[in-house]
Amino acid sequence: MNSMTYNINKEELVYNDFLKIYKAEVTHDTFNSYKKITAYRLALDKGNAIAVLLYEKDTDSFLFIRQFRYPSARHGHPWTLELPAGAIDKNETTQEAAIREVEEEIGYQVDQLEFMVAYFPSPGMLSEQISIFYGEVTSGQKTSKGGGSISEKEDIELVKIPRSEIHQKLQERFFNNSISIIGLQWYLLNKI
Repeated sequence: MNSMTYNINKEELVYNDFLKIYKAEVTHDTFNSYKKITAYRLALDKGNAIAVLLYEKDTDSFLFIRQFRYPSARHGHPWTLELPAGAIDKNETTQEAAIREVEEEIGYQVDQLEFMVAYFPSPGMLSEQISIFYGEVTSGQKTSKGGGSISEKEDIELVKIPRSEIHQKLQERFFNNSISIIGLQWYLLNKI
């Protein structure tokens, strides 16, 4: 596997807005022959992101957000339940972005975060890498309203789910996004 090679022969930006789309001609080794494949591929790029699984100790609950999502609305799920998450700004570390997003979206001050995992949610299409963190807070660390960024026209509701319900909700397939599922499964594997 380590001897496999690839080359990005040429790459161009074909769509440039909040999301960017790159088109590239790539050549790479193959698994089953000595031939190489040369093909055109697309990559949707919006930068990297973070997410935070927060456990509120005094209420024995996990903190989620609910907000409208146009892409999932196309599949009949307009308001999704997710972990606080967001993009990493330029010149910002993943941990700084995580702390900022938690405050912006749900109004909590977070002092310490534990890194869980960085992964590619859809590597066949997205160049985005998501880093997930775990943190513990108390209700006294809620210092502002939260609700999201006004300039980004976010409208975010804080939702608390008791820790005692998480295992059953995972078994019932209650959560429908990878960030929440990965975060909660990590918690069950590492914190219980």
